[in-house]
Amino acid sequence: MTDFKQIFENHYTWIEGYMRNVRRYADRIAMIASETGKEWTYKQLNEDTNRLCNALHADGFQKGDVVMVQMVNRPEFAFAYVAAHKMHGVCCPVNYRISSGELAYNIDDSKPLILMVCESKLESALAAVKQTQHKPKKIIVASDKEIEGAVRYKDYVATSSIEEPPYMCEYNIYDETTRLYTSGTTGRPKGVAMTSINEVLSAHDVMIHFPMSYKDITMNTTPWFHRGGLHCAGPCPTFYAGATLVILGKFEARTALKLVQKYKITFVVGVPTVLEELADEQERQGYDVSALKGIVTMGSPLERSACIRYQKVLTPNIYNGYGTTETFWNTFLRPFDLPENAGTAGASCVDDDVRVVKVYEDRKAEPDDLVSTDGTEVGEVIICSPAKSPYIYHDKPEETEKKYYKGFIYTNDLGTWDKNQFVTIVGRKDDMIISSGENIYPTEVEAVLNTHPKVKDCIVTSVPDKVRGQMVTAYIVRDDKSLTPDELDAFCKQSPDIANFKRPRYYRFTEQIPFNATGKKLHVKIKEIAEADLKNGLLYRV
Repeated sequence: MTDFKQIFENHYTWIEGYMRNVRRYADRIAMIASETGKEWTYKQLNEDTNRLCNALHADGFQKGDVVMVQMVNRPEFAFAYVAAHKMHGVCCPVNYRISSGELAYNIDDSKPLILMVCESKLESALAAVKQTQHKPKKIIVASDKEIEGAVRYKDYVATSSIEEPPYMCEYNIYDETTRLYTSGTTGRPKGVAMTSINEVLSAHDVMIHFPMSYKDITMNTTPWFHRGGLHCAGPCPTFYAGATLVILGKFEARTALKLVQKYKITFVVGVPTVLEELADEQERQGYDVSALKGIVTMGSPLERSACIRYQKVLTPNIYNGYGTTETFWNTFLRPFDLPENAGTAGASCVDDDVRVVKVYEDRKAEPDDLVSTDGTEVGEVIICSPAKSPYIYHDKPEETEKKYYKGFIYTNDLGTWDKNQFVTIVGRKDDMIISSGENIYPTEVEAVLNTHPKVKDCIVTSVPDKVRGQMVTAYIVRDDKSLTPDELDAFCKQSPDIANFKRPRYYRFTEQIPFNATGKKLHVKIKEIAEADLKNGLLYRV
């Protein structure tokens, strides 16, 4: 057993899996940069990664050091991800949409030795470093221009060897390899410190549930700086499986479909809004998407009518996952679950235990204090994911204790489940609307409004009211400009799927809905907007 433990802990790492593929698939295409058309075999990917590794070594990079990456999906991002594994360090991707002040917080929190950025983010990065106590040793910019205050990536690696970097220490499955930040919608973002074994088993999860193999060609339309981007058809599972990764830096439906046709992509990943745009474009242009084995969506529920449309227009094989930054995906809908179970988040993944427990104002429910599996009683969704979660936040012991309890993460998501343990997310604790003493969940109202043929999308929130406490308020993206608030109100009154007290009393039409980078609707943001719109007389009362 001692030999097994030593071999398992030192060799069952993500980098060992990657290096196996470098040896056995040396001439197979590993990565394609869609903007330039440049391709890397696994041998060439490894050589370019080694150039970065040896440059980092020359800069004194040691075990546990951090390389922070603020980039759109691009080759240098992939090099940094693999290099961190090789160098026993930590790759720390951060949101490229955050402000310089928010980036400064991340820098002081993670203390990167090296900061790598896109050219478009360099000005913000330089401003961030001026605000920080910790100063990265170098700022590396992916750019063809010479820019003051930073080193060009191509110059940084220009004289570096393509040979394997110096062997520094034993690898271990418990070493931190990747640090992703939560979205921070309820406070400062927290660093999720993932270990090598978390990454291996996240890759396995994808390989089980798609399934993915070395024959696949993947493209993620979402950013790699979050869990669904990096670990769902991103560098983590794709390189571990020996498959081919097509890099899409910025999503545009026409471009994405052309790439599916050109490279015969087998798996595409995107949030539901991405799928909607892909379906619209496919109906107009009719690209050859016959190579698609599946489209995976995450971030928000997949409604039945939308699911049927995507199955007809794009591919019969639609998948939908639900999870968190801390735990990856933990419930899953596969093609054989759809469209019957559309609207739910699916049932637990193979290695996960997802439950719905009772909600108490003064304490957490025990993990076995379950709500009824009748599909109506609402509780908090909790997740036990021993394979994919590190069960710790970087340098945040109090936050760790607050979020995790008895092997479960308490998500703050509210949901129901049925006799087959299919979970339906109805909202978040802090999004819940209390009107005249009744609990109303925005997602259930949104689901009804989205069935109206003239509605393209919507988001539901509340505004203060002296009599009811809160009034349900809907922001609507119209698919038909003739749609009116009174028409929507009549639709809700006639709908058997929504109680009268839950129907919106205020409406406003909008061109777009606020989403975060993972495709989740920002109810916190729209609530602020609605309160301002109420004061300014911009809401329509029905």
